[in-house]
Amino acid sequence: MSPRHDMPEPTQLRRNGVFQRFLMVALLAFFSAATIAPASARPAPEGFADLAERLLPSVVNISTTQEVGSPFGETGEDGEQQQLPPGIPDFFRDFFENRRIPPQEAHAMGSGFIIDPSGVIITNNHVVDGANKVVVILNDGTELDAEVLGQDRRTDIALLKVSSPKPLPAVQFGDSDKLRVGEWVIAVGNPFGLGGTVTAGIVSAIDRDINAGPYDDFIQTDAAINQGNSGGPLFDMDGNVVGVNSVIISRTGGNVGIGFSIPSRLVQRVITDLRKYGQVQRGWLGVGIQQVDQAIADSLGLKEAKGAMITNVVEGDPAEKAGIKSGDVILQFDGKEIADTRALLRAVADTPAGQKTPVIVWRDGARKTLSVEVGQMQPDDEKPAAGTEKAEQPATPAGSSVDVLGMTLAAIDDAARKELQLPEKATGVVVAKVDRVSEAAQKGIKRGDIIARIGDRDVKTLAEAKAAVAAEKKSGKATTLLRVRRGDNFLFIALKAKEEKK
Repeated sequence: MSPRHDMPEPTQLRRNGVFQRFLMVALLAFFSAATIAPASARPAPEGFADLAERLLPSVVNISTTQEVGSPFGETGEDGEQQQLPPGIPDFFRDFFENRRIPPQEAHAMGSGFIIDPSGVIITNNHVVDGANKVVVILNDGTELDAEVLGQDRRTDIALLKVSSPKPLPAVQFGDSDKLRVGEWVIAVGNPFGLGGTVTAGIVSAIDRDINAGPYDDFIQTDAAINQGNSGGPLFDMDGNVVGVNSVIISRTGGNVGIGFSIPSRLVQRVITDLRKYGQVQRGWLGVGIQQVDQAIADSLGLKEAKGAMITNVVEGDPAEKAGIKSGDVILQFDGKEIADTRALLRAVADTPAGQKTPVIVWRDGARKTLSVEVGQMQPDDEKPAAGTEKAEQPATPAGSSVDVLGMTLAAIDDAARKELQLPEKATGVVVAKVDRVSEAAQKGIKRGDIIARIGDRDVKTLAEAKAAVAAEKKSGKATTLLRVRRGDNFLFIALKAKEEKK
């Protein structure tokens, strides 16, 4: 007899087969996940004590003193009261006349951090701007007078120098470009003048534009940042500086979990120039720019609303010499795709003066490549120029007018220049009235604006304006692009084509 083999029952075979298939699928899923899954973020730390202990000595408090005038007028060098401003009641004028009023002082506190053992310190420009005296207070309480080596108002960064008998503990910069939303960070600073304070949180967002300046590129964090934290460092978990704490958004002035830091990538470039030249050297084109919205893109035949539109070109500056024109849309600069105006500002600013750079523009429905020799941006002005917009008035300029696209346009004559206070050399037709329910009103066109171009035609007379609108309508375009002058500024506005008023 042949030997007998114990055989499993059919049900057991089926169960084993199901189990084997399940096991194989599970193993395949496991190895596939292990192969393609992205690297996981660093887990939450057990604590920050070791890191804080190492970093605190490198973070400093900054105390500034600024001399301000007497509230009742300027005070002379000898302390004698000068002429009081008009409007002061006679009682107060008699009381303060010929009295010696000492100058007043304003005090402020901020934060900073040491980047060089020789005593080089970074802080925010707004912490030290206008200060007569700057004192750096080390973590051990030592007070050192500081010299301001350089300031950059556009990025709100300032560089200080102190003299110390011994080397100071410096920190290193990290790579802010490698930050990921959700990573842990810690902020160290001097909130409310309390001294070295450590707070922790995560990166809430990156590349934030909060309209603080032309180069906005903030790191947003929920690590507590309060008044006095300005200029302090934002550290990653390796103890490297990835940002400079600068701005908070709050209705109360206290932390609500939304703070912003200038990324280390931008800070390093600024301080390199400040240490070398005393100011930041930036590229310059000499153009006015604006965002390209979908209506403008449609009017120009662009498939996407991207790029930076040129509103005006400064005579004699690099852009004009390169052949860039008002109405061009810059799509690419030095090989970099330009998504919006911020992208162009950064690309130009980071380009060395004198460098010849290829620029791709959109003009007349096609891409065109130009070459521009980038210029040197002039140093910051102390104060921006005053606005030139005028309040609307109910009257209409004298002379003939024409109604198009929801606007009443009038010729620019001497009466219109005087009544609407128009720039002396401005050419075009002036907006005398805007229908309140029109798209022109919705897009922000105002009485006193000057229409310098309609579609692809420059206009200087009412007849030219009417003919340009008719040509746009005949072309079948869905929108009509207007070049508008407002004071000394220019912008483009696209309006939907529609019937003229009868």
